[in-house]
Amino acid sequence: MTIHTLGLPRIGAQRQLKFALEAYWRGERSAEALEQTGRTLRLENWQWQQQAGCELLPVGDFDWYDPVATLALALGAVPERHQQGKPGLATLFALARGAHYSGQHSAALALCKFFDTNYHYLAPELSHDQRFAVDYDPYGDAVAEVRALGAEAKVQLIGPVTFLHLSRCAGDTFDRLTLLPNLLKAYGELLQRLAQQGVAWVQLEEPVLALELDSAWQQALETSCRALSQQPVPILLTSYFGSIAHHADLLPRLPVAGWHLDLCRAPEQLDVLLPLLGEQQVLSLGVIDGRGVWRADLRRWAEPLTPLREALGERLWLAPSCSLQYVPVDLNQEPALPESLKSRLAFARQKLEELAQLRRWLDGEGQPEASEARPEANPAVSERLAALNAEDFCRADPFEQRAAAQQAHLKLPRFPTTTIGSFPQTAAIRQLRLRHRRGELSQVDYHAALEREVTDCIRRQERLGLDVLVHGEAERTDMVEYFAEQLEGIATTRFGWVQSYGSRCVRPPIIHSDVARPGPMTVRWAQYAQGLTTKPVKGMLTGPVTLWKWAFVRDDAPRSMVLNQLALAVRDEVGDLEQAGIGIIQIDEPALREGLPLALSEQGRYLDEAVQAFRLASSGVARQTQIHTHMCYSEFGPILPAIAALDADVITIETARSGMALLADFDRFDYPNAIGPGVYDIHSPLTPASESMATLLRRALARLPAERLWVNPDCGLKTRQWSEVEPALAALVEAARSLRREVPVQSL
Repeated sequence: MTIHTLGLPRIGAQRQLKFALEAYWRGERSAEALEQTGRTLRLENWQWQQQAGCELLPVGDFDWYDPVATLALALGAVPERHQQGKPGLATLFALARGAHYSGQHSAALALCKFFDTNYHYLAPELSHDQRFAVDYDPYGDAVAEVRALGAEAKVQLIGPVTFLHLSRCAGDTFDRLTLLPNLLKAYGELLQRLAQQGVAWVQLEEPVLALELDSAWQQALETSCRALSQQPVPILLTSYFGSIAHHADLLPRLPVAGWHLDLCRAPEQLDVLLPLLGEQQVLSLGVIDGRGVWRADLRRWAEPLTPLREALGERLWLAPSCSLQYVPVDLNQEPALPESLKSRLAFARQKLEELAQLRRWLDGEGQPEASEARPEANPAVSERLAALNAEDFCRADPFEQRAAAQQAHLKLPRFPTTTIGSFPQTAAIRQLRLRHRRGELSQVDYHAALEREVTDCIRRQERLGLDVLVHGEAERTDMVEYFAEQLEGIATTRFGWVQSYGSRCVRPPIIHSDVARPGPMTVRWAQYAQGLTTKPVKGMLTGPVTLWKWAFVRDDAPRSMVLNQLALAVRDEVGDLEQAGIGIIQIDEPALREGLPLALSEQGRYLDEAVQAFRLASSGVARQTQIHTHMCYSEFGPILPAIAALDADVITIETARSGMALLADFDRFDYPNAIGPGVYDIHSPLTPASESMATLLRRALARLPAERLWVNPDCGLKTRQWSEVEPALAALVEAARSLRREVPVQSL
């Protein structure tokens, strides 16, 4: 019986990849040194898997930025604006970060969420006459490294149908499936090269199988599998993130060498799909949760796996449900976690040990340990949830009345300018936090230093001429972690890093029991900032859906219960901010869309619960208090009614990278409240010109009422430098002023 993984985290237990990449981008590290870091990280991951008994080692799970973009590069699917010289790392980083060629700015690819995860991939741009050509090999060196270890290589490839599904149309919209014949030729050439390099298997990942596909996309899967199965390397057709049982009629028509099923998300699909397995096909079962941090209950697999072991023999493979890139690297890095919690957890390395233990048990060697008991409920939290009524979930006044009261109170100009919340987290700020954590800086001195940072941030915004200011969030390491550290029932880690995109990593907290707020979390800093200026300062909070989605959540409680517990904590903070004189409060929900279940039958319930949680968090304020929310990198169209149901006074969204293309959704849905479409792509180091921002705003005005249009960046500015931020925001303010000159007051 084979055990294997669908991939390990690529960042390293100490975020080695992040630091190597950023040093390389700054010109402080050579390409050779960067390559050496990559080799070291790959080797460490492979050695861990070999120690656990994995016979097939993955290639393709390590990537310099994003495997979807790397595959696009390998297939020759590079936008014309980035076709400069021989394709390689420079091209990949240009796709990811944008570039200047001969003084002309070439924009980066759009960042999008990968299915329902918090991982951001770079969406390939394809034209209606797209040509594909395999002239870049990102896998060969790693395959050779695996074979040098005396192991077999299994190359991970996003499948052609999922590749098309994840891609965007460059220019006019067209049917992406028309590109499939030429795309399959390129895939065929790629698979031939892999076979020549001695690759044992190709893990062809088609997570679109978890979606409810129409007949054209189903036919595309059949066409793809039939074509690629002719190549001289066996294919493990890999699905994850949900059940594929609804494709039971399709699967027997896919002549692949094996299937991988995610039994953690959908254990019931095994009963439907097992009878469809061919006599020679391998069955890989994902029985270790690749997206959660809780120890597996290995004993639950006794009944289904024991007879399968006997029936399938060596054709039964065991694996995590999906790549382990969605969990932290190593629990051994967390000595400070309480042992009562730590004993319930498993990170990537520990999941390898679970796989090994499960195989030993199925081979008759020992018995798996029993699962740990779960925590007791908090009676005070339960009582408060039980006391909620309908009035707790809605604002007392409709938007029109609130908008009039807010304008009378705030006296904002037309096309008000603001930012999303965070400002640059400088080396000095990070050093302050480090010294405070080490005990080298007292609480009094630490707060005094933070006050100086807040003062500087406010003064810079005033000089720039922004209308609604923020305090800059110098005290926050992360928009989720900061709140998690102050809430009961949630634990944080020191090295529990997970890649979000590129070199950007986050440390998801762990919701392990009932959540409660002991006291104010942000009031001190918002109140201090407001005392420095006569302009309104936004209070900045993370919403309950994002706190839930961007955490590892307990698996012993209903989603709605956890969401509402988080919502009550945020509601209490909103009330305290309002009492402290903060007139604008932003409750960020960037994760609202990504939490949407892949199965259509489950989406309505999720959206109802998410909307209710946001409304519970935001509805306890007076009419003159303005509630904002922010969402980024979302496909808004399918959920616009739910976004409207949030009833936020102002929503800010990402639109700069797409050139306002996302606003096309608002042609089909009359959004009732105010909107701030982003005009500054903060994920690129390039500074946009004022006129380019004004052009985006004019496009927005073609779709949105002028009286409801705000002006802002796409997202927070935490990852940028002041030298980048200040000229960009100056251009943003000038773009808003240009619009005020162009649009007569009476037209409003």
